[in-house]
Amino acid sequence: MRLRSLLSLAGLCARMAAADKMVFAHYIVGLTFGQTRDEWQLDISQAKGSGIDGFALNIGSADTYNDEQLHLAYDVASSNGFWLFLSFDMQASQWDADMISSYINTYKGFGSQLTVGGLPVVSTFEGPSQADIWPGVRSATGGIFFMPDWASLGAPGVGDKLSLIDGAFNWGAWPEANQLTMSTGNDVAYKSVLQGKPYMMGVSPYFYTNLPGKNWYSSSDSLWFDRWKQALDPSINPEYIEIITWNDYGESSYINAPIAHQIVSGADVYVNGFDHTAFRFVLPYFISAYKAGNTDVALPSEGAMAWYRTTPATICGDGGTVWGQSGTASASQGTQDVVSIIALTNAPTNINVQIGSGASQSVSVTNTVGKASFYEVPINGATGSVTITLNGKSTTGPEITNSCPSSGHVNFNAVSIQV
Repeated sequence: MRLRSLLSLAGLCARMAAADKMVFAHYIVGLTFGQTRDEWQLDISQAKGSGIDGFALNIGSADTYNDEQLHLAYDVASSNGFWLFLSFDMQASQWDADMISSYINTYKGFGSQLTVGGLPVVSTFEGPSQADIWPGVRSATGGIFFMPDWASLGAPGVGDKLSLIDGAFNWGAWPEANQLTMSTGNDVAYKSVLQGKPYMMGVSPYFYTNLPGKNWYSSSDSLWFDRWKQALDPSINPEYIEIITWNDYGESSYINAPIAHQIVSGADVYVNGFDHTAFRFVLPYFISAYKAGNTDVALPSEGAMAWYRTTPATICGDGGTVWGQSGTASASQGTQDVVSIIALTNAPTNINVQIGSGASQSVSVTNTVGKASFYEVPINGATGSVTITLNGKSTTGPEITNSCPSSGHVNFNAVSIQV
């Protein structure tokens, strides 16, 4: 009888662990060559301070510094009560079952390794063509809790491989080509095909890349607000959320201040000077509301954050950047010249915006979810620094100009500022 009670308790704990809502950020380990313990400490401290529970560590097979950096990351995370799990990049590198198993066995014993039901959590970026290796990985590692991103298959294709997975991560966090906003149709489809297995929803603030072999912008004028509102929708109710990303500067989806040695060659022209730290301001509230299943949670503090491009979308050429992945239209058609703002207040209120020497505008709310309000302010050809004022508190951000960037084409990345 006592054994049965203990087994029941263990089963309950496993189910509870699987049911705990958590939020992670996708972290590109491939950018960390030479990174120090102090730099890992800073990243982990900042993430934890924003309400993020852990990092999904994206690793490529060819990076010789993986072990050095992963040991640092797991060690620092263990000292900070922060979770980590491995995400094998199977799109950009070649992995086999033995290599994957070796990494999992090396790090599964660290105190910072995220587990569900006592099994180490493992994810991927793509790799569905190698789906058949994972039973062998399970055997060689003593078991894993496997939540891959196989978004290239679409939700139905993921559902066809349900017997191989314990849950699924959906990388689809941006509008498709020629779409200004995204719907929750794909999220609903994932929830359906997973048949109760955990769904990890992708949430991202922004996307722009202009590198060899990839050059597109995904509409992001309202994305950070829209996607969090969707994550808070009770009809979606994902078990987990993964923010894409913490530090992918080459794709402009980062949520921190750019770190020079992590910026890939060619991305510096659109990343340097474009701080995304302010995107994190709203995270403690959104994450708290998500975990509570209730938007009426306490605000850590009232305030606001804003993001905007520093030139009009058509001030000069688009640099060949298209609107959305696999798109054909110019990226300039996928964005408006606006200042986008999210304010956190206990009651909706107008916000004041001034650009350069122009008159200060009192702007009313465009959209709300709980205690978060969204505002979109047309630039209307104005130039100069941008000042946001909320309840008597102000901040001023970089100038908007009518000059073509030194690259000779529009930079579709955005700056962010916080009140």
